[in-house]
Amino acid sequence: MPDEVLLDNYRNTGDLEMLGELYKRYMHLVFGLCLKYLQNREDASDAVMQVFEKLITEIPRHNIHNFKSWLYVLAKNHCLMQIRSDKTRDKRMERWIKDQEDYMEFYPELHPIDEEENDSYPGLKECIEKLKQEQKACIELFYYQHKSYREIARILELDEKKIKSYLQNAKRNLKICLEERNDPEQ
Repeated sequence: MPDEVLLDNYRNTGDLEMLGELYKRYMHLVFGLCLKYLQNREDASDAVMQVFEKLITEIPRHNIHNFKSWLYVLAKNHCLMQIRSDKTRDKRMERWIKDQEDYMEFYPELHPIDEEENDSYPGLKECIEKLKQEQKACIELFYYQHKSYREIARILELDEKKIKSYLQNAKRNLKICLEERNDPEQ
């Protein structure tokens, strides 16, 4: 059956088998197009299914003269929207990470003080006691009272950048102190 007949039959009956038969003719082309835009086989396969689902709602809304051309535009627009959505999600994630850095330190490698059970870490309390007063205060407020940079800055009446600096220096000094405690040759 020609495309137009299958399309008319689907419009008249709503029979998804008719639509499936029509789509099956061009599914490999839709996959190729999606792969070209999305550059990932799994994402392209998902897009092929999503485009089929779109057909169910979009066909009744459009006067389609050439199904193949119309399907090409529909699939291309779907891919472009997917790419735009992914970029927006990535930007939101970047913004979220930056926002988190404003409130708490973000390091992929955990320092002993960053660990959940840092109280059980041998020598940590003694090393904290050896810190300069500002560093010690920042460590206490940040790690033990769970205050944000902003809150610590308000409490200590210091600039947030100064708080970050004190915390970084304190962590570095704690690491050195702990390494010296654990390495008797130093």
